[in-house]
Amino acid sequence: MSSFHDPAVQRVHSSALRSIARVVDETVAPTPGKDALAQITAQLRAGPALVLTGAGVSTDSGIPDYRSAGGRLRTGRPMTYQEFRHDPAASHRYWARGFIGWRTMRAAHPNRTHYALVELERAGLLRGVVTQNVDGLHRAAGTERLIHLHGDMEHVVCLDCGAVEDRALFDARLTAANPGYRESIVVDESMVNPDGDVTLDQKTIDRFVMAGCHVCGSRRLKPDVVYFGESVPAWRRHAADRLLAESSSLLIAGSSLAVMSGYRFVLEARKAGKRVAVINGGPGRGDAKADTVWRTRVGPAFDDLLDALEL
Repeated sequence: MSSFHDPAVQRVHSSALRSIARVVDETVAPTPGKDALAQITAQLRAGPALVLTGAGVSTDSGIPDYRSAGGRLRTGRPMTYQEFRHDPAASHRYWARGFIGWRTMRAAHPNRTHYALVELERAGLLRGVVTQNVDGLHRAAGTERLIHLHGDMEHVVCLDCGAVEDRALFDARLTAANPGYRESIVVDESMVNPDGDVTLDQKTIDRFVMAGCHVCGSRRLKPDVVYFGESVPAWRRHAADRLLAESSSLLIAGSSLAVMSGYRFVLEARKAGKRVAVINGGPGRGDAKADTVWRTRVGPAFDDLLDALEL
């Protein structure tokens, strides 16, 4: 088994860190608000669109993002796949933090943007939603044609035998192995990260007891989501590609598209001659290729869209 310090592992890990740290700068003059509203309204009326969502859609539900002005990259960074697979100390740290944070994320509720997308889908204006988020809030809101591009936090996978376990069952096993642990920690919203873990001090991490795989006993476990340094499963990528092919246009909501798994949808849409629009509070990697760039808060923008569409 390769170690974390193996040169091949380090190369992929370093590439993942560069992707995490990518800075997205403003590259275009955003479309004036009234024009952006009119253009995106017309785009949706012209035929069913595919919506690609990112962390900016869930911030109103209390789940932070990484890349906004107040994002979590200023105080930490997400795990890489290589750390889960090859760095036991990093993996232990994540699970101690995730044991506390998962329930906080699970307690989050869909917000007005999630419900607005449901209304647009029911009105026949959306072909579907592809989300980069792992919080499950689109599903909770009722979106029907939905692809979790990066998976969700509801399952745990063993990196040795491949067994998958429901996160709630795994959480129950962790609770049994750590009596009183969760109760000893006071959690506030500022501690929660987008990946469902929280900031903890090292002493608290050290007293956490990790549970093993329910099949083989291995402690090399990770949430069944795509982390930096890991590829989106081919079947999921193909399903998302089919939704894009069936859509008349692409609408990006709340994403900087800093990672290629999201940005490539803009490239594919442009290659197919489809219109691309962006609704986001900050700059995005795909802005220069978009027809409309609405630089605004996501929630109010979708309120305005529903009004303009008389929904």
